[in-house]
Formats: sequence, structure tokens, C-alpha cells
Amino acid sequence: MGMVGKFKASGSDVFITEELGRRAPREVDYLQEKRALLDLAARMADQPAEVLPRFVELAMKIAGGVSAGLSLYEESPAPGVFRWRYLRGILATFEGATTPRNHSPCGVTLDRNAPVLSAHPERFYDWIADAGITVPEVLLVPLHIAGETPLGTLWIVSDEEGHFDSGHARAMTELAAFLGIALRMLRNEERLQHALGEQETLAKEMSHRLKNLFTVADGMIRLSARSAETKEEMAEVLSGRLQALASAHALVRRSFSDVGRTPRASDLRALIEAVVQPHEDAAGGATPRFAIEGPPFPCGDHSINGIALVFHELATNAAKYGALQRASGRVEVSWQCEDGTLRLSWVERGGPPIAAAPAARGFGSRLAEKAIVQQFAGTLDYEWRPSGLVVTITMPLESLSA
Repeated sequence: MGMVGKFKASGSDVFITEELGRRAPREVDYLQEKRALLDLAARMADQPAEVLPRFVELAMKIAGGVSAGLSLYEESPAPGVFRWRYLRGILATFEGATTPRNHSPCGVTLDRNAPVLSAHPERFYDWIADAGITVPEVLLVPLHIAGETPLGTLWIVSDEEGHFDSGHARAMTELAAFLGIALRMLRNEERLQHALGEQETLAKEMSHRLKNLFTVADGMIRLSARSAETKEEMAEVLSGRLQALASAHALVRRSFSDVGRTPRASDLRALIEAVVQPHEDAAGGATPRFAIEGPPFPCGDHSINGIALVFHELATNAAKYGALQRASGRVEVSWQCEDGTLRLSWVERGGPPIAAAPAARGFGSRLAEKAIVQQFAGTLDYEWRPSGLVVTITMPLESLSA
């Protein structure tokens, strides 16, 4: 290989693949080829990271080249490029270089999906000539993962014209086919290990979530037992609160595809609708009893318990004492985000007229206020209007993202 001349050839001049069939193949060393396959198989099992560089070394040795390497195809940015990897021999200094997908011998090889022989490609491709070298002959073979995903090409360079023949093309094609199968097995192994890791992570996460859920349930049982006067009342109150938790948790089921990512947030509207749905079902009317309006707002996994309990208590009180006591009663729920704060409004209409605020707050109201203040560092204000109760809740946005 020497310095490039100034002769400019055409594409038909530099691609001489038909010469492979005209040249008599040299004596085939099948034992060498068998040992090469066994070598790759052993490395695939014990040292998978060495499979590709060893493949290049064996290809250069079997084909009798002075240099060899892989041109691995990268789709982005379109139309893509080939990146030179695992280079051996006199061109090893070009490790990591890139060549254009649609203006290179490698691109021609992938398009034809067959071995390609090129003589002096630097006479046609300016980017080769610009490197200041000559390439008397280069044999290229397409690489695919098990015959499907295009990986790139294997290329072997000779320092003399007339070197490569059909025997070299056959041996390199068989070696490349074995490599494709090996790479697919390696990818399947990686996917299996990744799936096992995801399963372990998901199991740990579910264990943590269950512990939290049991802690919340235990607290509700103890608090409900203190405030209930009869076991029947305790059962009714506790059942409603547990149903609210169940509705909330149904919105945050996780799958393997979510492991390692930020937990998916549940939309506030969907959460409120799930909690108040039993009151819609109980009414059985054609007109919805709840009007829920507000911009999309994500609630983190750990905030849904508190939000679900708050709206369950508000809906329960409305059914016992407020607007939902009557068939004509309605509740409007709305929210907006301003200056890092979420502001929610619960407005009851059409219920019994309110003469004055109650003398004492029930346990459910205290539970809701405790959740807003302690869990979310927010405020909960009651306004007892004659037309119905109005509740205003404010919470820092950051407290709802966890």
C-alpha cells in the first residue's frame, strides 16, 4: 500500500466482484476454519467481550490480509454512517473513524447483501484518497445478527492485486454467518439477565409498597376503632376508607417495562373520579353528581394514599350531612396551579341549607386535615355557606410529585 495517485475511476472500475468467480481458489485449510469457529464459540461462552476483536483477527489470518476491521452501521443521524471498530494490521490507526452509509464500499456491500470485491476504491471515493493511502484490493462481507438485523460489514485488505478468490469469499461468509448467530445468542443472554434484574427490582418495590400499605391500613384501623361507637359503624367507615385506598392503588400498577424508570404518575382527575365513583353508582341517576374540572396534573405514587383518603372523607361527609343527601345535590371539584402551589376547591350545592358551622368536627374531617397538613404541608379550610359547604385545599406542587 502506498500513496494515492491522481487517476479518477468510475464505480464500475473499482468493483470487480465477478473476479472472485474467475480466480481459482487456493487449497482450503478446513482445519484452520474449524479451529476458528471453535475459538469464537469458546470466547462467546467465557469472554463475550472478545468475540468481535477475535473475529477480525481470525478473518485477517484466514484470508491472508494485511489489515481488517468491522464497519458497524449507525442509523442516526440519517442516512447513517459506518464506524470502524476492532481494526487490525496497518490500518489500525483509523480506529473509530466514520464513513458515509451511501458513499462507501460498505454501503454497496449491505445493499447487495453479498460479498463484494473492490480494487483501488480510493480512485472513486474521495474520502479514502484524502486519507493518503492506496488499497490494492479489499474483500467485504455483510454482517447480520442471525440474518436479520444489519450490523455492518467485515472487510479485509490485501497489499497486492489479484489476491482474493472465491475460497476467501466462502470462508469469510461462513465465518460471518456464525458470528451473526453468536451475537444473537449474546443479545438473548443479555436480555435474559436484564429481565431477571428487573424481576428482582420489581419484587423489592412491591414488597416496599405492601409494607407501606399495611402501615396505612393499620393506622386506619386503630383510629377508626377510637372514633366508632359500634362495631357496625367501624366496619362501615373502615370499609369505605379501604375501598378508597384500593381505588387509588389500582391506578399505579407497575410492570417490568417500568423498572428503572421514574414511577408513572397518576392523573389527579382519574384519582378523584375513582374515589367518588361509588357515590355516583349509589345515586343511579342519569345526571352526574360530580363535576370535576382541572388541567392534567400528575400525582406521584406516594401521594395518592393521602389524596384518596381526603376526597373519600369529603364525599362521605357530603353523603351523610351535605349535598349528596338529596337527589338534587351536586359537588363541583376544580383545581389550578399557580406559583408552585396546587389550589383545589370542593363546592357543594343543592343539599340541605346550612344554618351554621357544626359545633365539632368528626373524625373523618380531622383525618383529612391531618393528611393535608402533615403529609403535604398544605392547608385545608372549611366555609359553611347556606348554599353548601365549600372546602379549599392548597398544597405545594413538590409535595405531590413523590
